[in-house]
Amino acid sequence: LFEQILAKNGITVSYVDAKDELELKAALRPTTRGLFIETPTNPTMKIADLRACVKFAKHHGLISIVDNTFMTPYYQRPLDLGADIVLHSATKYLGGHNDVLAGLVAVQTDELANRIFFLQNSIGATLGPSDCWLLLRGMKTLALRMEKHQENALLVAQFLAQHRLVTGVYYPGLPEHPLRAVQESQATGYGGMVSFEMCDERLIAPILSNLHVVTFAESLGGVESLITYPARQTHADIPEEVRIANGVTNRLLRLSVGVEYAQDIIDDLANAFECAEGRN
Repeated sequence: LFEQILAKNGITVSYVDAKDELELKAALRPTTRGLFIETPTNPTMKIADLRACVKFAKHHGLISIVDNTFMTPYYQRPLDLGADIVLHSATKYLGGHNDVLAGLVAVQTDELANRIFFLQNSIGATLGPSDCWLLLRGMKTLALRMEKHQENALLVAQFLAQHRLVTGVYYPGLPEHPLRAVQESQATGYGGMVSFEMCDERLIAPILSNLHVVTFAESLGGVESLITYPARQTHADIPEEVRIANGVTNRLLRLSVGVEYAQDIIDDLANAFECAEGRN
């Protein structure tokens, strides 16, 4: 949908691996105006080097735009690393309670701020008072929640990494994550999102139907633990060959680890795995 909206306005998008400068250069066109970066990526938790990306953007006269939804300003501050624009789906961690729809834009300069304000004022894309109140309420506890999200996420990731039915765990806080050092160079934490791959696609449905503490739902960043099946939900519109080539396989699950008692989350997953294995 995002691409379709841009296309109607004469804007095209090229998808590249932000870790690969050669790919970035190959994607440049005379009409290129911006470099949009998401790190960690959703849902495979790949890490881009923000400093390198910002440097590349500046060298080529591009606006650097960073989606910082997963990390929040509590753990990662792209503006301090030179990014021009930082975006947040404030519906997620900033709101924190799955009860508000909002977006947030932070910018580096007054000039960018004035341009964005003009568009907001012209289009009317602003929040109502109640939504603002809910968002402000959630942000008051952001630090407390992010600390607990991360604490639980690491415990859950460690459990998953040792489970016989799990073939891959994607969480930058694990020592085996290939770009953990990059994450630690640009952020002060790892966040609360964990993705993992099961050994068999046939396990997915029974796992999702046997969870009781974790809720099967698309959103993320709330106090409740939520699990999503990207191949059939958030990334279902992507052609299968493209999706799988980028790591979003039919065996991948994405878990937004909540602030519940960590052992309850782990026990819930363990029970669902056991039920799924018994049915297969």
